[in-house]
Amino acid sequence: MISFDEARARILAPLRPTTAEVVPLAEAWGRVTASELTARLTQPPRDVSAMDGYALRAADGNLGATLAVVGSAPAGHPWEGTLGAGEALRIFTGSIMPDGADAILLQEDAEATGDTVTPKEAVKPGRWIRRAGQDFAGGDVLVPAGKRLNSRDIGLLAAGNHPWVQVHRRPRLAILATGDEIALPGEPIPPGGIASSNSHALAALVRACGGEPVVLPVAPDDRATLAAVADAARGMDMFVSTGGASVGEHDLVQSALGDRGLELDFWTVAMRPGKPLIHGRLGDVPMLGLPGNPVSVLICGVVLLLPAIERLSGLPGLAPPVVQAVLGAPLTANDIRADHLRAALTVQADGTLVATAFARQDSAMLRVLAQADALILRPPHAPALAAGASVPIIRLDTLGL
Repeated sequence: MISFDEARARILAPLRPTTAEVVPLAEAWGRVTASELTARLTQPPRDVSAMDGYALRAADGNLGATLAVVGSAPAGHPWEGTLGAGEALRIFTGSIMPDGADAILLQEDAEATGDTVTPKEAVKPGRWIRRAGQDFAGGDVLVPAGKRLNSRDIGLLAAGNHPWVQVHRRPRLAILATGDEIALPGEPIPPGGIASSNSHALAALVRACGGEPVVLPVAPDDRATLAAVADAARGMDMFVSTGGASVGEHDLVQSALGDRGLELDFWTVAMRPGKPLIHGRLGDVPMLGLPGNPVSVLICGVVLLLPAIERLSGLPGLAPPVVQAVLGAPLTANDIRADHLRAALTVQADGTLVATAFARQDSAMLRVLAQADALILRPPHAPALAAGASVPIIRLDTLGL
């Protein structure tokens, strides 16, 4: 049995980013850039007005002066002349500054009469002017390689004139649930059986992490059938099974896949839940065999599969972020396994997070996990803690999973 930290490191070590592909910018949200993206133009391309008003020479913009309005330049319609002494040009937000002008008289600070305008406030040189390249210049790096694109990045790339972007292909993960006793929701449930939640839960988690799930048919506890179904994982970026990872006579995943060339890296991890966990390679495909209990599956998904998918997507594959909270109820001492306690979160008036572990932590109680806001992290041999003690947590409510 290896430690949880070693298990995560060994799962991540052999993973490499998927190949690159080009996608339309409109479909690039959530994708990870495969190369740095530079500006294809300068923004703004020339000096422009930041406000509605009048372009003029600052030397002419004294309080009470009278200037001749020589024209108008709406945004997208530059004025081609050169502004002379005593002249002003009607201008709008985004309008190109005319040659000869170095200041803006705000509309609300101007008194217009016919073809003349009088400043009610003195203007200052350069005020309310956005300089050419103020946002970015052509060739500037807008988004580096290895960044998951958000809506702000999409807007920036659109402004930089990128209709297409090069991103890593979404990782494809084959998901296989095993066991005679399970059926997918809506299918006939065998006597003594249950509706399986694992395939659906993992598929949702994979999508939320930016991957593409491929859900395989449920495999019964039959060595030959299990091996044959697992063949469908060939060509995937990762193969994830649930159930059959323990030591019972019907836990056949390890032996059945051994017939198909499974190279075992490790089996059993000092973590709770999730101790019976298989890691290896099935041909060229990394393989992760998770326990059958649904809570174990999802917690392993959060702490192990999430960073693995990110690594495949072109990101570093960091562990989920950890923050500090205080305990709302005492905890007993921990044993030799790293524990992940399901907990509810509240926020005190001063902003302090309070994490209270649920009384029942059974790895088959999916409703408790669904109600949980966080996982309290307990290292091996952690001592008993009183209410109010500080503990590290993973916030499930902010992961978007």
